[in-house]
Amino acid sequence: MAGVQDALEVKFRLIDGSDIGPQSFPAAATVLTLKESIISQWPKDKDNAPRTVKDLKIISAGKILENTKTVGECRSALCDVPGGITTMHVIVSQPPQEKDKKAANKLKQNKCACVIL
Repeated sequence: MAGVQDALEVKFRLIDGSDIGPQSFPAAATVLTLKESIISQWPKDKDNAPRTVKDLKIISAGKILENTKTVGECRSALCDVPGGITTMHVIVSQPPQEKDKKAANKLKQNKCACVIL
């Protein structure tokens, strides 16, 4: 019975509604480990594949999970059913385009300030 509680069955729901998993993770596994698993199992036919773990956000029970937290710390008493599968949502954040970076730098350079004496 303790072995069942020490592991969590997780499937990851992607933005297009497709799933990765389910897969079993020990309670001591970190969110960073989950992200590495997602990247290794990412469907090859998807065009918005993450490049690094920094490109991924995992959401469970309405909260964005931090990389340093363990699966055991992220469990929600309301969502976890013994022997059930927990669904976590995966968001891929794409790095900003060069054009966006240049526009942001230009805005920073063209700031003016008023001083009232």
